[in-house]
Amino acid sequence: MRFLGKDPNIIDAYYTATADKALTAGNSVLVKSDGKVTKSGSTLGSALTVISSNVNFVESVFDSTNNKVVVACTDEGNSVGKAFVVSVSGTTCTAGSVVQFSSGNADNISITFDSANEKVVISYRDRANTNYGTSVVGTVSGTSISFGTPVVFESANTSDIGSTFDSSNNKVVIGYRDVGNSGHGTARVGTVSSTSISFGSAVVFEAASTKECSLVFDSSNNKVVIAYEDAAVGDHGTGIVGTVSGTSISFGSATVFEAAQTRDTNATFDTTNNKVLILYADENNSNYGTAVVGTVSGTSISFGTPVVYTGTEVGYFPSGSFNPDTGKVGVFVYSSDLDFYEATISGTSVSFSTSIEIDSDVGGEQTVVYDTNADVFVFGYPDSGNSSYGTVVALDPGPALTSENFIGFAVDTCAENEQSTIAIVGCIDRNQTSLTAGQQYFVQTDGTLSTTAGSPSVLAGTAISATELVVKE
Repeated sequence: MRFLGKDPNIIDAYYTATADKALTAGNSVLVKSDGKVTKSGSTLGSALTVISSNVNFVESVFDSTNNKVVVACTDEGNSVGKAFVVSVSGTTCTAGSVVQFSSGNADNISITFDSANEKVVISYRDRANTNYGTSVVGTVSGTSISFGTPVVFESANTSDIGSTFDSSNNKVVIGYRDVGNSGHGTARVGTVSSTSISFGSAVVFEAASTKECSLVFDSSNNKVVIAYEDAAVGDHGTGIVGTVSGTSISFGSATVFEAAQTRDTNATFDTTNNKVLILYADENNSNYGTAVVGTVSGTSISFGTPVVYTGTEVGYFPSGSFNPDTGKVGVFVYSSDLDFYEATISGTSVSFSTSIEIDSDVGGEQTVVYDTNADVFVFGYPDSGNSSYGTVVALDPGPALTSENFIGFAVDTCAENEQSTIAIVGCIDRNQTSLTAGQQYFVQTDGTLSTTAGSPSVLAGTAISATELVVKE
């Protein structure tokens, strides 16, 4: 068969195009909006052990100036706070030197990136200094990170720390539980200057015992949203909107999103739909992983109906990161193992993909961040199957499969950015295994073939032998 008078890249029902990622013969192939081709389904890289010691409170952020991921954690084995820079090529992670950022043990870690000053800010409870709330500014250079002098933002026992960067005011905002003030939920505005940070006055946003502060910046409304647990009323999940002015912050009224006991609250902002997604474990419902969509209006926030996304499994320590390439939120959660989901927001509701296993062991306080340069999610976690050592791994989620973007199967194996030959409609793909002649097969979202249509339903073709498939539209 010849396609005369059409695309000159098409010859005898084969199509040649540049591979966006490495392809293996037999891979189901999608065409992207830029004309490159890529395989259907996700690609998980190899896990990299970075810290050979028991770690906890693992947090991460993407440095968009240097196109690097920065991971911070508590090195429990050596009783100090540490950080390192991760570089990603394809789905391969490499790490620079591990650098200590605290003089002693540091926990309750939060990390954010100040894009105006091109600095990383790590906030933590300084266990070596009477548990005072402390922040330190980090500067990435190549594959290394260096730190200025730590600055105390709360001279009292501080815990449950969260932070975000307000890009409309170029300020860092920290929310925390002020144990020295009856555990009240408190916030401060920080201003980065060179390698240091200074803070405005403390502002109480919840005059009662507060836990698990998670902060996110709503860039469509230029507001800070704090999700937390109101310990004064049984750890009910609650959200509140803050407005930064100068070095201070003011708050609207708090709104409950889960009128029951919650834990492990984590907030992410979806810049495509301009919504806040809050993840948590619902202790009133067997600690199932649950999510709810929040909508900011003025100085208030309202919520949709909570959705359970882990089925009948727990959802501890969820971490979310938004993928602007797909308009979805990636969710990393500790259930029976370490799993990844993609969350799609529509209006005030959210739906989830089937899970991808990142590690067969469980984690602790793990983290995920989307690397917009490498177009991958990077996970950081204590690997319980390896003495809880500090570990990172990258996942390429791949573009979503649709009935329109599937074009055929890779004829041969090629590397990233090499020319690939694709068997398209009417051609015979001869690189399959275990097919049944006479059966129709459908492409699944993970790139595999099945005799049952998936969602979406994408017909691959009809098998003519155990290894051969006639490609169909």
